[in-house]
Amino acid sequence: MKAPTNRRRAIAKALTTLLPLAPYADIEKIRADAGRAHLHNLPPSISVWLATIAHIRHVHTDYEKLLAEGYDRDSARFFVIEQTNIVLTRWRATRLLDSDEEEE
Repeated sequence: MKAPTNRRRAIAKALTTLLPLAPYADIEKIRADAGRAHLHNLPPSISVWLATIAHIRHVHTDYEKLLAEGYDRDSARFFVIEQTNIVLTRWRATRLLDSDEEEE
């Protein structure tokens, strides 16, 4: 199900604010993920942040490789924080991932 128009606009605005230089292909994937039903009850800015971190982790880091090597999710996430922040910095993100930050 597509997100309502107001929510889609809010997600687009949050994306532009958070990730001003992210590549179009990445933005479109993050936009789609942020609009999914399981994130619907969250504010658009938080949905975009969670979708962004998940996308970067799975596409632009060694996260999947670490899981395949037997690391648990929390350990694998810890080991890709720096790689994640490098991508966020390259995209001129207005926020970086903090190692003490709690995730869903």
